[in-house]
Amino acid sequence: NRETLKLNGKIDRYFVIPTVGLYFLVVPELGRRGVHNFLGNLSLPTIFVNDMLQGELSRAGKSVWRLVINSTVGLGGFLDPASKMGIPGHGEDFGQTLAVWGVGEGPFLMLPFLGPSNPRDAAGLAIDVGMDPTNQIHFKQHIWWDAGRIYFTLLDLRAQNYQTIQGIQRSS
Repeated sequence: NRETLKLNGKIDRYFVIPTVGLYFLVVPELGRRGVHNFLGNLSLPTIFVNDMLQGELSRAGKSVWRLVINSTVGLGGFLDPASKMGIPGHGEDFGQTLAVWGVGEGPFLMLPFLGPSNPRDAAGLAIDVGMDPTNQIHFKQHIWWDAGRIYFTLLDLRAQNYQTIQGIQRSS
Protein backbone atom coordinates (compact mmCIF):
# COMPACT_ATOMS: atom_id res chain seq x y z
CA ASN A 1 0.00 0.00 0.00
CA ARG A 2 2.79 2.47 0.84
CA GLU A 3 4.65 1.90 -2.41
CA THR A 4 1.43 2.25 -4.38
CA LEU A 5 0.64 5.48 -2.50
CA LYS A 6 4.07 6.84 -3.49
CA LEU A 7 3.47 5.83 -7.12
CA ASN A 8 0.04 7.49 -7.10
CA GLY A 9 1.59 10.63 -5.61
CA LYS A 10 4.16 10.80 -8.43
CA ILE A 11 1.49 10.22 -11.08
CA ASP A 12 -0.61 12.93 -9.48
CA ARG A 13 2.26 15.43 -9.18
CA TYR A 14 3.78 14.96 -12.63
CA PHE A 15 0.79 14.09 -14.79
CA VAL A 16 -2.62 14.61 -13.21
CA ILE A 17 -2.19 18.07 -11.64
CA PRO A 18 -0.65 19.61 -14.79
CA THR A 19 -3.37 18.00 -16.91
CA VAL A 20 -6.14 19.32 -14.65
CA GLY A 21 -4.53 22.76 -14.72
CA LEU A 22 -4.50 22.68 -18.52
CA TYR A 23 -8.12 21.42 -18.50
CA PHE A 24 -9.15 24.42 -16.37
CA LEU A 25 -7.22 26.76 -18.67
CA VAL A 26 -8.49 25.42 -22.00
CA VAL A 27 -12.04 24.30 -21.23
CA PRO A 28 -14.45 26.92 -19.86
CA GLU A 29 -16.71 26.12 -16.88
CA LEU A 30 -19.72 25.47 -19.13
CA GLY A 31 -17.69 22.95 -21.17
CA ARG A 32 -16.43 21.20 -18.03
CA ARG A 33 -20.02 20.99 -16.75
CA GLY A 34 -21.09 19.47 -20.09
CA VAL A 35 -18.31 16.85 -19.92
CA HIS A 36 -19.33 16.04 -16.33
CA ASN A 37 -22.98 15.68 -17.34
CA PHE A 38 -22.10 13.52 -20.38
CA LEU A 39 -19.96 11.14 -18.31
CA GLY A 40 -22.69 10.92 -15.68
CA ASN A 41 -25.22 10.10 -18.39
CA LEU A 42 -22.98 7.29 -19.69
CA SER A 43 -22.96 5.73 -16.21
CA LEU A 44 -26.76 5.64 -15.87
CA PRO A 45 -27.27 2.12 -17.32
CA THR A 46 -24.85 0.70 -14.73
CA ILE A 47 -26.52 2.72 -11.97
CA PHE A 48 -29.90 1.36 -13.12
CA VAL A 49 -28.69 -2.26 -12.94
CA ASN A 50 -27.26 -1.70 -9.44
CA ASP A 51 -30.49 -0.01 -8.31
CA MET A 52 -32.42 -3.07 -9.51
CA LEU A 53 -30.01 -5.52 -7.86
CA GLN A 54 -30.44 -3.63 -4.59
CA GLY A 55 -34.24 -3.77 -4.86
CA GLU A 56 -34.47 0.03 -5.22
CA LEU A 57 -37.19 0.06 -7.89
CA SER A 58 -38.11 3.72 -7.44
CA ARG A 59 -34.49 4.83 -7.82
CA ALA A 60 -34.11 2.51 -10.82
CA GLY A 61 -37.09 4.20 -12.46
CA LYS A 62 -35.55 7.61 -11.83
CA SER A 63 -32.30 6.41 -13.40
CA VAL A 64 -34.17 5.34 -16.55
CA TRP A 65 -36.02 8.65 -16.75
CA ARG A 66 -32.78 10.59 -16.28
CA LEU A 67 -31.18 8.57 -19.10
CA VAL A 68 -34.12 9.14 -21.47
CA ILE A 69 -34.55 12.85 -20.70
CA ASN A 70 -30.87 13.78 -20.63
CA SER A 71 -30.06 11.70 -23.73
CA THR A 72 -32.79 13.39 -25.77
CA VAL A 73 -33.69 16.83 -24.44
CA GLY A 74 -30.24 17.12 -22.85
CA LEU A 75 -28.45 16.67 -26.18
CA GLY A 76 -26.80 13.32 -25.50
CA GLY A 77 -26.32 14.08 -21.84
CA PHE A 78 -24.29 17.29 -22.14
CA LEU A 79 -27.17 19.13 -20.47
CA ASP A 80 -29.05 17.99 -17.37
CA PRO A 81 -32.72 18.93 -17.78
CA ALA A 82 -33.77 15.94 -15.64
CA SER A 83 -32.45 17.66 -12.51
CA LYS A 84 -34.45 20.77 -13.35
CA MET A 85 -37.50 18.51 -13.73
CA GLY A 86 -37.07 17.17 -10.20
CA ILE A 87 -35.22 13.95 -11.05
CA PRO A 88 -31.88 14.31 -9.25
CA GLY A 89 -28.94 12.12 -10.05
CA HIS A 90 -27.47 9.58 -7.68
CA GLY A 91 -24.63 7.12 -7.81
CA GLU A 92 -24.64 3.39 -7.27
CA ASP A 93 -21.99 0.82 -7.99
CA PHE A 94 -21.60 -2.91 -7.57
CA GLY A 95 -19.48 -2.42 -4.45
CA GLN A 96 -22.53 -0.80 -2.84
CA THR A 97 -24.70 -3.63 -4.16
CA LEU A 98 -22.38 -6.16 -2.52
CA ALA A 99 -22.63 -4.17 0.73
CA VAL A 100 -26.44 -4.32 0.56
CA TRP A 101 -26.14 -8.07 0.09
CA GLY A 102 -24.05 -8.28 3.28
CA VAL A 103 -20.53 -8.60 1.88
CA GLY A 104 -17.97 -7.02 4.22
CA GLU A 105 -15.42 -4.42 3.13
CA GLY A 106 -12.25 -6.31 3.91
CA PRO A 107 -8.87 -4.67 4.44
CA PHE A 108 -7.75 -1.28 3.14
CA LEU A 109 -6.15 -1.32 -0.31
CA MET A 110 -4.32 1.38 -2.21
CA LEU A 111 -4.94 0.71 -5.90
CA PRO A 112 -2.55 1.97 -8.57
CA PHE A 113 -4.02 4.99 -10.41
CA LEU A 114 -7.39 4.60 -8.64
CA GLY A 115 -6.46 5.35 -5.03
CA PRO A 116 -7.90 3.98 -1.78
CA SER A 117 -10.38 1.13 -1.83
CA ASN A 118 -11.10 -2.27 -0.34
CA PRO A 119 -11.54 -5.74 -1.89
CA ARG A 120 -15.34 -5.46 -2.05
CA ASP A 121 -15.30 -2.12 -3.87
CA ALA A 122 -12.40 -3.15 -6.13
CA ALA A 123 -14.35 -6.25 -7.21
CA GLY A 124 -17.43 -4.07 -7.61
CA LEU A 125 -15.53 -1.71 -9.90
CA ALA A 126 -14.38 -4.60 -12.08
CA ILE A 127 -17.95 -5.91 -12.34
CA ASP A 128 -19.31 -2.44 -13.14
CA VAL A 129 -16.81 -2.11 -15.98
CA GLY A 130 -17.83 -5.54 -17.27
CA MET A 131 -21.55 -4.80 -17.19
CA ASP A 132 -21.33 -1.29 -18.67
CA PRO A 133 -23.12 -1.51 -22.02
CA THR A 134 -20.72 0.92 -23.69
CA ASN A 135 -17.93 -1.58 -23.04
CA GLN A 136 -19.92 -4.23 -24.90
CA ILE A 137 -20.02 -2.24 -28.13
CA HIS A 138 -17.06 -3.25 -30.26
CA PHE A 139 -16.14 -1.12 -33.21
CA LYS A 140 -13.00 -0.23 -35.07
CA GLN A 141 -10.57 1.64 -32.80
CA HIS A 142 -12.78 1.09 -29.71
CA ILE A 143 -9.65 1.09 -27.56
CA TRP A 144 -9.40 4.87 -28.11
CA TRP A 145 -13.01 5.30 -26.95
CA ASP A 146 -12.30 3.22 -23.85
CA ALA A 147 -9.07 5.06 -23.06
CA GLY A 148 -10.68 8.45 -23.66
CA ARG A 149 -13.64 7.68 -21.46
CA ILE A 150 -11.44 6.44 -18.61
CA TYR A 151 -9.13 9.43 -18.99
CA PHE A 152 -11.94 12.00 -19.00
CA THR A 153 -13.73 10.26 -16.13
CA LEU A 154 -10.60 10.47 -13.97
CA LEU A 155 -9.88 14.01 -15.17
CA ASP A 156 -13.43 15.09 -14.35
CA LEU A 157 -13.31 13.47 -10.93
CA ARG A 158 -10.01 15.18 -10.13
CA ALA A 159 -11.27 18.51 -11.51
CA GLN A 160 -14.43 18.28 -9.37
CA ASN A 161 -12.26 17.87 -6.26
CA TYR A 162 -9.26 19.99 -7.31
CA GLN A 163 -9.79 22.92 -4.93
CA THR A 164 -10.48 20.67 -1.93
CA ILE A 165 -7.43 18.50 -2.55
CA GLN A 166 -5.21 21.54 -3.08
CA GLY A 167 -6.41 22.95 0.26
CA ILE A 168 -5.73 19.68 2.06
CA GLN A 169 -2.24 19.42 0.56
CA ARG A 170 -1.40 23.03 1.47
CA SER A 171 -2.52 22.60 5.08
CA SER A 172 -0.97 19.18 5.68
